[in-house]
Amino acid sequence: MKVPMKVPIEEAIRYLRADPADRVTRQMAEEMAAVLEEKAPPRFIDREFSLERREDGVFLPEAGLLLPGKMAEGMLRDCDKAVLLACTLGAAYEQAERTWRVRDMARAAVLNACGSAFVEAGCEEAERAIQRRHPDLYLTDRFSPGYGDLPLSVQEGLLRALGAEKRLGIQLTPSFLMIPSKSVTAVIGLAEIPQGARIRGCAYCAMKDTCEIRKGGRFCGADA
Repeated sequence: MKVPMKVPIEEAIRYLRADPADRVTRQMAEEMAAVLEEKAPPRFIDREFSLERREDGVFLPEAGLLLPGKMAEGMLRDCDKAVLLACTLGAAYEQAERTWRVRDMARAAVLNACGSAFVEAGCEEAERAIQRRHPDLYLTDRFSPGYGDLPLSVQEGLLRALGAEKRLGIQLTPSFLMIPSKSVTAVIGLAEIPQGARIRGCAYCAMKDTCEIRKGGRFCGADA
């Protein structure tokens, strides 16, 4: 589904490692945010699956998907079901980025930061939609292939289970990276008891390989 929403400007500026009081940067961020809000709003799909616990990991039988490792086991230990989620800004983001790389590299960098913030906001909106469908259940933190010890190769089966290539246009490279680049996949557990926050720190972040804050030797506060 398409989600009419705004780019979180403060988050985009934080990704840029810029001074929030810098009016020039803020103005560029607002300009690029407007481009994305018009041309590349987040779209997401999700689907619920039952769980089976096996020696080699947590298995989603309807999806034919195995989630190996201690990360999935720990995150889903109180859950009978899990939701698979995919969110993307789509090919329109890629086109906008190519255009701005030719026209203005500074604005292209700002567009990139806005895109990261926007797709993350799309995931948060998806979580809210899932919670509205299940007002009596508790959601775990969402976690993604590449987090902790959950292999990136899980992307393939996760996207297949969602029909994400047909429905969202998401494809995988041979190294399991997604195209369009501003795409996120995740698993969210559904439990009958409250779930504490278990995922904290760069090792578990979907942006860990592209985060401009981390590249600059700083942290966003999730480790606090």
